[in-house]
Amino acid sequence: MTTANLSVNLRSDLLKISALIEASTRVLDLGCGDGTLLSYLQEQKGVKAVGVEINDQSVLACVKRGVHVVQQNLEDGLAMFDDQQFDTVVLSQTLQSMHNTEHILREMMRVARRGIVSFPNFGYWPHGWSILGGRMPVTGQMPYDWYDTPNIHLCTLKDFERLAAKLGFTIIARSTFKEEREVKFLAGWRSTLAVYHITAGT
Repeated sequence: MTTANLSVNLRSDLLKISALIEASTRVLDLGCGDGTLLSYLQEQKGVKAVGVEINDQSVLACVKRGVHVVQQNLEDGLAMFDDQQFDTVVLSQTLQSMHNTEHILREMMRVARRGIVSFPNFGYWPHGWSILGGRMPVTGQMPYDWYDTPNIHLCTLKDFERLAAKLGFTIIARSTFKEEREVKFLAGWRSTLAVYHITAGT
């Protein structure tokens, strides 16, 4: 399968994430889903990939793709991995569903030199209008109603940046998107999804 054909199957944030990862490095993907990103990185960049996933069907999908996966609840931490065991750790659209947000971010920076985090941007302007109208927002990026959503810790770009500073992390780069299109002007208001490339310290 060609690179172009593989790329079609990746979400916009996963394409950005893949571009940030160097070839032949060690990558850990937390909440890796069906292994789409890691499979792509293995084939196209020759990375040594490991995924962590709790869902049974997703774990089976990873195995079918040839992705090494550990079945584990991320809330239990990453004690099975050594300090700096990886070059990059990815947390893609999973942060907002974590109960202990600070803990998982600290663990990311313990097991890898750099981290890549993507999450829905709650600062997207239609969300504000929805709340003013008396309802929690339901959008393509956050398609759940308030009573059945897995998203328990929604945040804006500034919220995440303040938390990163509190934890002593340095933001290397930030990319923001609305659907498949990258947004650069007034990103805090106009984007639905953010991707941050971070490292511990300065």
